Amino acid sequence: MLTTIDQELLEAIADLKELPTGAYNIRKNGAGILRNSTEHIQIIPKEDKPGIDIMIQSNTKQETVYIPVILSEEGMNDMVYNTFVVGENSDVTIIAGCGIHSHGSMDEQHDGIHEFFVKKGARMKYVEKHFGEGDGTGLRILNPKTIIEIEEDGIAELEMIQIKGVDRTVRDTDVILHKNAKLVVTERLLTYQDQLAESNINVHLKGEDSSAQIISRSVAQDQSKQIFHMNLLGYTKCRGHIQCDSIIMDEAKVSSIPEISAYHSDAELIHEAAIGKIASEQLTKLMALGLTESEAEEVILNGFLK
Repeated sequence: MLTTIDQELLEAIADLKELPTGAYNIRKNGAGILRNSTEHIQIIPKEDKPGIDIMIQSNTKQETVYIPVILSEEGMNDMVYNTFVVGENSDVTIIAGCGIHSHGSMDEQHDGIHEFFVKKGARMKYVEKHFGEGDGTGLRILNPKTIIEIEEDGIAELEMIQIKGVDRTVRDTDVILHKNAKLVVTERLLTYQDQLAESNINVHLKGEDSSAQIISRSVAQDQSKQIFHMNLLGYTKCRGHIQCDSIIMDEAKVSSIPEISAYHSDAELIHEAAIGKIASEQLTKLMALGLTESEAEEVILNGFLK
């Protein structure tokens, strides 16, 4: 019997067949089950540890790499190391993420270390989505670590999403920016029941005229707990902005700790953090249109997390 995640995998594979220029590596329960390289993107299995090297040639334009991971085996503890080299002046999208289907009493866990080298003048969009499902009592655990170095004039855009079903997660993101490099991070997170999520982002602006923007939006429901550590470090003339907004509900707990550190007089760094509940006037307006309170809450939360 196919799980929801398996069905989505088959649909993704079907989509890939419609994209002849797409490169992909499908990993399930600790093993690669499907892989495809293209003329400009080579996917090579590592020889010394589990994982792959993704080599994107210089001047590669408008191509996509898919690297989903699926866990559906009870008690599985998967660890993977992936290295990406995004060649000079290329423009690519990398779509990653992990889905866990829990059906037993044992925990299922995936820890992934992704290392990126964005070369001079290259542009990379990296999308990482996490999802959990199933009626098992074991915990669904995801601990991604992302390490990025952006060379001169390079651009990296990160979209990190975790909206449903992950019980425990610690996300670590470390970025180094060189001259005129740019980073944009958008994080969206929802926790409920007794889920725990921690996000740690450290950005080192080492190059002159480098810039970074981090936007984090989260919703904490029930008895869940969220912890955010956002840190910008400016070593030269640079610009950085952190915006961390959270909606807190029920008996949840949220800790938001933005930090900025300047080591140069021309470093311009700003941080903002806000935690609050849904505004009553927003609920009233939507309920006046015929929505129930729970329906109105869902509309507001969906809009907030877009």
